[in-house]
Parts: sequence; C-alpha cells; structure tokens
Amino acid sequence: MTARIPGREAIRKKGMVRAAKWLALRRISQLTILLLFLLGPLAGVWIVRGSFSASMTLDVLPLTDPLTALQSLLAGHTLGATALIGALIVAVFYLLVGGRAYCSWACPVNLVTDAAAWLGRRLDLKKSIGFNNTVRYWLLGFILLLAPLTGAVVWEWVNPVTILQRGLLFGIGLGWAVVAAIFLFDLLVVRRGWCGHLCPVGALYSLPGFLSLLRVRAARREQCTDCMDCYSVCPEPQVIRPALKGEASGSPVILSGNCTNCGRCIDICPENVFQFSQRF
Repeated sequence: MTARIPGREAIRKKGMVRAAKWLALRRISQLTILLLFLLGPLAGVWIVRGSFSASMTLDVLPLTDPLTALQSLLAGHTLGATALIGALIVAVFYLLVGGRAYCSWACPVNLVTDAAAWLGRRLDLKKSIGFNNTVRYWLLGFILLLAPLTGAVVWEWVNPVTILQRGLLFGIGLGWAVVAAIFLFDLLVVRRGWCGHLCPVGALYSLPGFLSLLRVRAARREQCTDCMDCYSVCPEPQVIRPALKGEASGSPVILSGNCTNCGRCIDICPENVFQFSQRF
C-alpha cells in the first residue's frame, strides 16, 4: 500500500498557494534572519552584528537569548544594561506571539529537522524508540544547574544553532557533523526528536508560550474528517487533540505552550478547520 502523503487533499481543494502559505512565509523568515547574520562577516554589510545568542540590529536594537542571559546570571556574570534590555525585548515579543514561535519562525535548526520529518514521511519510516518529551525540561534544568557550578554559559559550547552559524561562516568541520547527527536522529531514531524532545531552548520558550496571545484555533472543528494530516505534519502533535476534540476545557483554542504557531495545520487541512486567532 502506498503511504498517504499529507497535503495532497489540501492542494486539490485549496490550491498550492493556500496549502503552503504559512510554510512559505516561515521559510522566508528563517532564511532572511539567517542571511542577516551572515551578511556582515561574508559581505561586509553589517545590518545585524553578533549571533542568535546576542545581537545588535542597525546599532540600535539589542536582542539577547533569554537562556543565554539566564545562564550568564546564574554563572555569576554581570550583564550590561544592553544585554538585559535585549533579553526583555525578546521575552515580551515571544510572550505576545508564542514562545515556541522562535522554533518555527527563527531557529535555523528547524530547517534541518523539518527536512528530516519531510523525508521520513516520504519514505514512510516508522520510528520504534519511545521518547518522553519532558526530557527537554530536565535537560534545561541540568544546563541551568551547570551554570553556577562551572561559572560558564555551558549551553553555548554545544548549542546547534551557534554551531550551524559557525559552520556556515568558517566551512566544513565538527559543526556540520552535529547538524548531520540531528538530521539522522530525527530521521531514523525519533520523529521530531531534537525539537520535540531534547532542545532546552524550546523548553524555555514554551514557558511564556502558555500565556501568549497569538493562538491557533480549531474554529471549524465540526468539519474535521479525521484525515490525520494535521497530526502528521505538526511538530508537537499532542497539542492538537484537546482543541480539536473539545477535551479538557472544551475550548477550540490550542492552549499548550508547546504549540510552535507554525501554521502547518492551517495549511494542510483541506476542510479549513484551523486558523490563527487569539487566546480569548
């Protein structure tokens, strides 16, 4: 039997553009952000200086990764006003749009894990290893505990985002081995293994996500035909069911902080069950 390819029915009913609108916008966002970081070192056009951990845009807008800032404080380092303001700006922004939106709209590693998920669906690969998605919170706690014990921002030593950025700037090296390992782990071992089960950055960003205003709503859930396409493409499929089936609060709004607001369920649904909305 040929494996069902999620999205074919949506393309037939809605057309290619509407069936991939949010995916296309995410790719533009991710690649634009990555390009802005690379333009300075590679072309001498310094729109953004720094890295995903801490940057300055147009010499005016500071942005600091909250996990980096938190580790630095726990390690006993003194953060300047610019770094603290940058962390506050990032925290407030993702409090509004959803913490895990960073994972789907900004993080370059998402390009790698999405590619692994797409290939896995195409090859109809079955994953046999179970993995609890709370592991990422234990890993986050461990990283934060290491900061005061070592006096260092330990996560930056192994952060795949930082490693990927260095690899693009300085060429082939250990960084590409780390990226390849994440791709193969997601493809062959655990579906969405890195983003959905291990990444401590996503774990931290999920916390403001529980309070964020921007939400996906199953506005027409009575139209659902149980085709399961949304579950197939969702990076956090466990967040869909309570809203879609009226479980728990009965609200059609996806309230989980682990929803990445990627919009793939909106794209992929041939019945237009989902839409972006707000939590109230």
